[in-house]
Amino acid sequence: MTHLLNIDEAIDRKFLVAKSMKGQAEQGTIIHVLDGEQAADGSINVWYRVTHFNEKFHDYQDYQAKFKNLAEFCKWAQPDNFIARHYEKLNIKDIQHYLKVKNRSFTTFCLPIILIAAVIIWIIAFVAFEGTLKVVVGVVLTVVAAVAILFIFKGQKKHEKIRLYEKVSSTWGVVIK
Repeated sequence: MTHLLNIDEAIDRKFLVAKSMKGQAEQGTIIHVLDGEQAADGSINVWYRVTHFNEKFHDYQDYQAKFKNLAEFCKWAQPDNFIARHYEKLNIKDIQHYLKVKNRSFTTFCLPIILIAAVIIWIIAFVAFEGTLKVVVGVVLTVVAAVAILFIFKGQKKHEKIRLYEKVSSTWGVVIK
């Protein structure tokens, strides 16, 4: 999913690194894009600085990353004001789990689970029941499983946001239920 129309929009903004790349800031790190340019072949060069430190990055050194296109940059780093604003109150595991849940989609999370559940349901329906009952039971249980998986999918995203808000707001005396 592309968040930017061109690389100039990313300059002087903070981004959350959503995907690790060799020799670059690790997933869950906040970076500040200092400059960027697009080459004639469509590739993107980005110069950035890690704004918050972790075990790998200890100083204000500038880094450079090269991407095939703007979409590849947007997969690597995403704008996320909430994490950037409250980065000090969260640990790297919290941020990485947040990214994992946030970046789930129907096709990458729900569809495989629904397909596996449907296969298991239909095998059980054909073994345990006879006649048209096995088809009815298979259809009904497959629909119920699909709806349940969709509710779990949406609930996990909501629960993760609430968990992070609770962690951040715990010093404010606010309790979210």
